[in-house]
Parts: sequence; structure tokens; C-alpha cells
Amino acid sequence: MTAIKNHQYPYPRVILKKGREISIQRFHPWIFSGAVQSISEHLKGGEIAEVFTSQGNYLGTGHFEDSSLTVKIFSFERSEINATFWKQKIENAYNLRKALGLAENAETNAYRLVFTEGDGLPGLIIDVYEDIAVFQAQTQGMFNARIEISEALLSVYNGKLQAVYDKSPEPFFEPSENKESRSRFLHGQAETPKEITEHGNKFLVDFVKGQKTGFFLDQRENRALLGQYAKNRKLLNLFSYSGGFSVYALTAGAREVVSVDSAASAIELANQNIKLNSFIEAKHHGIIADVKNYVQEMSGDFDLVILDPPAFAKHKASQHRAIQGYKFLNTAVLKKIKSGGILFTFSCSQVVGTDLFESTVMASAIEAGRNVRILHRLSQPPDHPVSIFHPEGVYLKGLVVFVE
Repeated sequence: MTAIKNHQYPYPRVILKKGREISIQRFHPWIFSGAVQSISEHLKGGEIAEVFTSQGNYLGTGHFEDSSLTVKIFSFERSEINATFWKQKIENAYNLRKALGLAENAETNAYRLVFTEGDGLPGLIIDVYEDIAVFQAQTQGMFNARIEISEALLSVYNGKLQAVYDKSPEPFFEPSENKESRSRFLHGQAETPKEITEHGNKFLVDFVKGQKTGFFLDQRENRALLGQYAKNRKLLNLFSYSGGFSVYALTAGAREVVSVDSAASAIELANQNIKLNSFIEAKHHGIIADVKNYVQEMSGDFDLVILDPPAFAKHKASQHRAIQGYKFLNTAVLKKIKSGGILFTFSCSQVVGTDLFESTVMASAIEAGRNVRILHRLSQPPDHPVSIFHPEGVYLKGLVVFVE
């Protein structure tokens, strides 16, 4: 890429090579470095840039990143990126959640407000836990805009937010800042863990030290589906984290639940959630163990298993290793689960597509020597929307299978 000295109002420019604008004209928000002809001089990572064709036609506005994914576009209409712009974006996201029946819902008061490209805000996640919004930037540009976005949140929620907490990765902060004395609250203060309600079930969310923003909101509807199968079954919840599936199973009448996670803090939180929902402790057993080791020695009396591992691959280069990981786990479970048992199995690796994941589970069934039938194909809930112009937004896929 060559630098150009053309800082026309309002923002520096990124000029694409001839013929490389087609995907952007189809509203795909990513621009890779190989498509770039030139950039304005002194443009830095995290700054706002406008994207133009080689003929000088405007395409979109986004955050410039000094990486192979050079620009993530958040607007295809030319305008000044100011307080009004951010408020409109947050308002659009809120109106969708309101239409979904999530905002202002006493039975379910936790949901994802902003899901990156799905809400036209690449590099940004915002989760709402009743009256606390957890902001998580995935790009330097969104991190730089955190004050303006926080103010937009307060405006849209009109006094309903007690606090806005910044859960962005540490590298985005200035190295000179004192980590110990720095507050991550962009607005207000709040105690952690925070109690939330999901389909009437209660959970404690550690938005400070917990994984992601504190709770896996993307499994909400899949947890609800579990309730249709859990009654009178013995359930094994692998990679259980804070026991989301475990609580739903007990609510639905499971006779016994075992939660397995390698983190002691996760099992402690799962046990707290069991108590929070007033279940008999004897019905739940929390086990701290490496799941890969556990599944090789697990008993064969489980007739309902949840297999929800973390992302095994975040890049295409690690796709094969991820597939081998999924195959190992699914094979081990399918060998041990009782006849007539049901397996909920998931992948949240974006680079492992739906067809590839299903083929991997099929390979596991063949190796385990079990007849397996698909009951449901699962995905992420509607508060994790996928732009039709950005199919890469699909990341969670799951199968519910009946094992003979």
C-alpha cells in the first residue's frame, strides 16, 4: 500500500484497487489489505476512515486497523460520526430487542444488545444484565469510541441503567495507565456477581472476572429446549461453566445432574446457582476436571448429555485441530451414553461451518458404532442476529441427537 496526502473532509481515505469494490457494494463490511490501493498519510489503527473506489466514489465509513483486515465498515451512508450517529445505532439495536420481547421483560432480563456486524457495529459487543450494560470492544476503533457509545446507551435507556462496565481486552488500554487504580466503569458502579433472570430461572453473573461478559447468553433458547427432554433423566453437563443447562434441567425435573468444568471458580458459581434456585443439593454434583480426561472414564448411566466446549479454532489455520477435538469428545460421549439417550452437542468455532460440524458428529457416530438420529439443528438466538450481507456472523451451531 502507498500513502497519499489527501485529507479531505471529514475523514482520511482508504482507496481500493480497481474492481475490488464489489463486495462492499453488496454491503459486506470487511476490507482486507490486499484490496487496498492507498491510504491517507498518518492514518493510524483505530481511527475513522472513509472508503472510496479507485474512481473516487464513496463506499462506506469504518474503523481502520493496521492489520490484514484493514477496515471494518459501520456505515454505508456518508455522514459525520458523532453523538447523534452512535445514539441512532444503539437505538436501532434496542428497538430490535424490544421487538423480540427481550427488553423490558421481567422473566428474562438479560440479553445481547449489540452483536458486532449483526447490528452494523463491527468490533463491538454489549450485553445487558438487567440494569448493567457490559461493553466489550473487539477493535481499537470501538474501544476509542467507548465514551460516546456509553453516553448513547444512557440516553437510549433513559435512566434505566445503573452502570456501564468496560470488559474490553487489556491491550486496548494505554500501557502507562495504572491497572490497579483504573476504574473500568464507564458510568456508575455495581456489585458483582449480578443476579439475573432467564425464563424465570435465576443466575449469578460475574461480569468482572467471568468468561466473556460473564454469562453465555447465546445458549438461552437452547437451554429452554433442554427442558423438553430433561424430566426424570440423569444429565451430564460438560464444560458447564456456571451451570446454565444444569439449572434448566433441574427446573424441568431431571432426577440428577452432574456439572463438569476444569475451573474451580466455574463449579463454585454453578453450585451457587443451584442454591439460588432452591434445588436440593443432593441432586447436583459439581466436578472440577479436565473434560477430555473425564469423558474417557465417565460412567455409562447418563441418558442426557450436554457437550458445549469453548471455541477450538479462532482461525482457519487451526480448523483441522478443532475438528479432531470435536470428534474426540463426541466419540467418547457417544460410546458411553445410554441407549435411548439424547445428546446436545455444540460448536462455537466460526471457522467450523454447520455442514462440517454435522459431518464430524457423523464420523463420531460411525466410530462409536451407534445409530444416531437428528432431532434438532440449533443456532444462536435472535439477539445475536446475522446480517444477510455478512454470513460469517453465524458461529454457534448445535445438534440434538437421539442415540440408540
